[in-house]
Amino acid sequence: MHRESGDVHRLSPLGREVAYDSDYDPGLLFPIARDDSRAGLGLDASSLPFTGCDVWNAWELSWLDGRGKPVVARARLHLPAASTNIVESKSLKLYLNSLNQTVFSHPDEVAAVVTRDLSAAAGARVGVEIALPEAGELPSVAIPGECLDSLPVSIRHYQAEPSLLRPDPRRGEVEETLHTHLLRSLCPVTAQPDWGSVMIRYRGQAVDRGGLLAYIISFRQHQDYHEHCVERMFVDIRRALSPQQLTVEARYLRRGGLDINPFRSSRADAAPVPGRWYRQ
Repeated sequence: MHRESGDVHRLSPLGREVAYDSDYDPGLLFPIARDDSRAGLGLDASSLPFTGCDVWNAWELSWLDGRGKPVVARARLHLPAASTNIVESKSLKLYLNSLNQTVFSHPDEVAAVVTRDLSAAAGARVGVEIALPEAGELPSVAIPGECLDSLPVSIRHYQAEPSLLRPDPRRGEVEETLHTHLLRSLCPVTAQPDWGSVMIRYRGQAVDRGGLLAYIISFRQHQDYHEHCVERMFVDIRRALSPQQLTVEARYLRRGGLDINPFRSSRADAAPVPGRWYRQ
């Protein structure tokens, strides 16, 4: 389903008081077309410069078993970057909560229903994995690469500013992985802060590290969805440096029981780092 861009903020449940319905309702899912944001970046859906996915962790999943006893679980959702739509996060929370009083005989039945409903909303097959508490914690892993956060940079920009990205000719061509925990962006509807870490892995002309850190920090007052922020980073870095290979992966902290982790790469065989990063 496509939403006209002018309708998105008006119709979205974000920023509005919405009753939590105890009756299962897939109609609560609110799709938002990816093309609306990508057009602003000069991207053509038929020839995207990246592949990837959005990995969502839903930590507040629950339903009833055949005796009416609650079951609690965690869901891991994989939305392909090639899908027509993203799903607005509050609508996903409302949808998952609508399962709370629904009886399912087995977790596989829950997974099948959620897969069907999310795939219909996203316009592509969504992967759904459900883990019960006995499966243990999602393992925490160290973020690959070198951390930029100790660099003594002066910050003057708090809106996404691609002019901060520049090569470092002193270092020539490199293959490296860098990360920062200083990512913050704002919800495009409510302006609430979304906190996260981001990893950049690339091969090609070396980036000026201070400029890269200042660029990531410049998202601090930038209002956009998580997925669109990461795609903007990918496009801006690609245009500034023309790397031979590029991967951008962000891990946002959970809000409302959900964390969203967009992954974009120029390599078709690349995949997100397994596990959760320590801040999550």
